[in-house]
This record gives sequence, structure tokens and C-alpha cells, in this order.
Amino acid sequence: MNVIPTLKLADRRIPAGGDWLSAEVLENLTPGELVRRASALRPLLAAHALEAETLRRPVDSVWQALRDSGVFYHFVPKAYGGLEFSLDAFIDAMLPLGEGCASTGWVASFCVEHNWMLAQFSKEAQDEIFGGGWPYVIAPGVTMPPGRAAPVHGGYLLTGRWKWGTGVMHADWILATGMIPGESPPRMLFFVFPAGDAAVVDTWHMDGMAGTGSNDIVAEDLFVPAHRCIDMGLMREGRAPGALLHANPIYSMPMLPFLGITAAIPAVGLARATVQAFNERLGVRVLHGSSATQAEKPIAQMRLAQAEMSARTAEVLLRDAARQTMALADRRSPSTADERTYIRVQIASVMDHCRAAIRTVCVASGSSAHALDNPLQRALRDVNVMSSHVVYDLDTALELRGRSMIGLPPNTALT
Repeated sequence: MNVIPTLKLADRRIPAGGDWLSAEVLENLTPGELVRRASALRPLLAAHALEAETLRRPVDSVWQALRDSGVFYHFVPKAYGGLEFSLDAFIDAMLPLGEGCASTGWVASFCVEHNWMLAQFSKEAQDEIFGGGWPYVIAPGVTMPPGRAAPVHGGYLLTGRWKWGTGVMHADWILATGMIPGESPPRMLFFVFPAGDAAVVDTWHMDGMAGTGSNDIVAEDLFVPAHRCIDMGLMREGRAPGALLHANPIYSMPMLPFLGITAAIPAVGLARATVQAFNERLGVRVLHGSSATQAEKPIAQMRLAQAEMSARTAEVLLRDAARQTMALADRRSPSTADERTYIRVQIASVMDHCRAAIRTVCVASGSSAHALDNPLQRALRDVNVMSSHVVYDLDTALELRGRSMIGLPPNTALT
């Protein structure tokens, strides 16, 4: 493909594959065992969090450990040798990763979820990918700005430059949006194509979540066959082809609430880890001009309790949003904008509570919390960047919910 020569390309790692778990291992892999495996990786992610931030992408050895754990099989349909585990088990498995490293946990959570997205495509697409040598995919799901999709015989020519390519640094496939120019009414289409068919531009220079490596993705006149294209509107309502193809109701979940839950998990994990770090720090930090530790100060005890309540409230809201999302999936009928906007407000509130917990800890931790070798300063920067994701815009979410409550239609497609 033609790429502007002056663009600096990212040093990505397209996986060779072949490191798949055996059918016997997968057959005996229970939700509890998968959660245990993911939890065991928490110290590894924590030990390499600074390195991930420095490299501006997940550390290769850590990413390989994630592949070896089996987490990426979570939402792959059983028809293709996957696990088809529940949404609750997904939260349980991803939370420890967010506790270890928010950036790596964020990338892992999205890449697990994007196998669910692929399971929404046509049977032909799933047969080609899941049944054609990739028992799971590592793929970013990039939506903005949408590319241009020109219809041609047998498919589309896709051109675009997409931002926020979470997962692209270790991707073998790419999920990207496109729109047909002049089509009325306009539709957002989702395409899937091999990662080697696109260029990845080194643009991810951020003050938080630096370790995600969410660089820009560029494609020009890339042919994508029609069977590797899906209308995102069907995914939004939980009635895509995969919802009819697979019996498990998880494939009937509405897309945007599930996306919000996925993105919130590492934030909750980070908030929990930050509260734990503050608790441990109180017993060893001696305040200036005193021989007492900070743990002996009532205000510190109050801040600790306040931060814990914010983190726990976030987790309760997250798990309740998951239950509501599964209730919509179990119903097996299209979800309404009113139902989805309610869940969206709840998910935006999750992030608000996580940010409150981490800010409370950092305010109470003094200047040393901002030393570059202190994980607390990274937690604060990470949560600030995470909370800027469009699904966590609390003002917009509240406006959408308020409009729905008084009978007005949504004023954005992000419902």
C-alpha cells in the first residue's frame, strides 16, 4: 500500500501464531482456572508497568504470558474451539490485570472483547478466521474517524486513517469502520482485515496510558471482501449475524454497553490497587516534624476509607451494569435506546468513582507520590487519560439519559 514516506511507522510485533493452547487444555479450562491464571499474572504486569510506559506498548514477554494463559479464548465460540465464558468471569479475569498495569490490562481487555466482535460477523468470516488458522485474534477495533468504503465487485475498497488503535502493536487482524460516501441514510460499517495489510503510524505519545501503544492505523484502497463486513447498527442492538449463529446469549449483548464495561474493568482494577498501595504506605510513611506514621492520623484513616468506598462503589456499579447487559442479551430481542442510555450513565459513573478513589489517595500521599518511581503518579495520569474515553463522558451520558426520561430521542449515535 502507499504510505506517506515521511510518516514514522511503529515498531509493532505481528504474532507468528502457532502458540495456541491444545484442545485438551481448553476442554479442561474452567472459568475459575482462567481467573486463577490471570490473577497469577498480576505481579508480572506490575513489575513491567514502568517498562511498558517507557516502550509505549505492552512488553513482549508479558504479552506472551497473556497468550499462554488462555484469556484470549474467553469469548471465542465453542464451535471454533473457544471457551464461551460469561461476562462475570470476564470481569473476574481482567480485574487483576488492571491491578497490575492499567495500560496492559486495558489492551488485554479490549483484545479479549474484540473476539466477541468477530463472533458477530457472518459465518463465512468466522469460518475463514476462527476456523482458518486463528483460534483467536489479537485485533484493535478502531472506529474514529471512520474510513471511506467504496463498493466494488465482491466487496469494498477501504481507505482511512483511524486513531486509538488499542491492541495494534501485537495484532494479527484489524477491525475498522468505514462509511459509503453519499449513502442515505448513512451507515457505519465494520470491516476486518489482516494486520499486515495496514500501516501503523507512531503517534502514541501520551501523558497517561502510555503503555497501550494505541497508535494510528492507515489503509489505502484496501480490498475487503463483502463477507468480512458488518453493519454496526446490528451489533449496537444485539442482533448481528453472530447473535443468530451462536446459541449462547452472550452473543446477543448490545455492543456499546459491553464496550463500556470492557473499558471500565482496568480502571476498577487500578483503583483497587491504588487503595491497597495507599494502605500499605500509611504504615511506613513518617510525616514531617513527627515521629508518628501517617497511619496514626485520623484524617489519613478517613481518606483511606473514602478511597476504598469509591473503588468498591465503582466495582458494584460495574458488576450491576454487566447483569443488566446480560439481561438484555437473555431477552433475545433488540435493546432500546432507553435501556442502553441507562447503562451508559452507570458505566460513566464507574469511571467517575475510580477517578475519585485515585485522586483521594494521591492528595493524601504528599509530594513523594509524584516521584516518577512511585506507581501512584502513574495511576493518576492513567485514570485521567482513561476517563477521557468517549464512553465515560458523564455530561453526555446524563444528557442522553435525561432526554430519554422526558421522551426525547437520542441526539448522538453512541447509545
